Amino acid sequence: MNTKFTMAMKWVTIAALLAGLLWRFSMIPSTLLIWIVWSGTIVVFAQATRAGKYLWTGIFGVLVVLFNPVLPVPISASQALILNATTLILFMVSLESLREKPRLSIASITGRTPGSVAL
Repeated sequence: MNTKFTMAMKWVTIAALLAGLLWRFSMIPSTLLIWIVWSGTIVVFAQATRAGKYLWTGIFGVLVVLFNPVLPVPISASQALILNATTLILFMVSLESLREKPRLSIASITGRTPGSVAL
């Protein structure tokens, strides 16, 4: 997946979780919030898997199951509040810890270097 898409999904999910936590009766319906968070967790799950960070893969794999909108896990309101706050923190930490580092280019042994002398 594209890095920009992944970052955008993380920020959208963070915004949705913040709105859900700060405003109990927010403008975002709970069904939409669940779909947004579930989509975001799938994207981060895929990113962590690609990066080979299996602890993050496991954490977001559990979140994918917990936020599944098709087969929802029944939890109380207080548990949902704790789950949303924990998920928000995990998304915020994942912004930095799952950042893809740029790859360095490898110098070519056949490339012409300016100023080199032929042997």
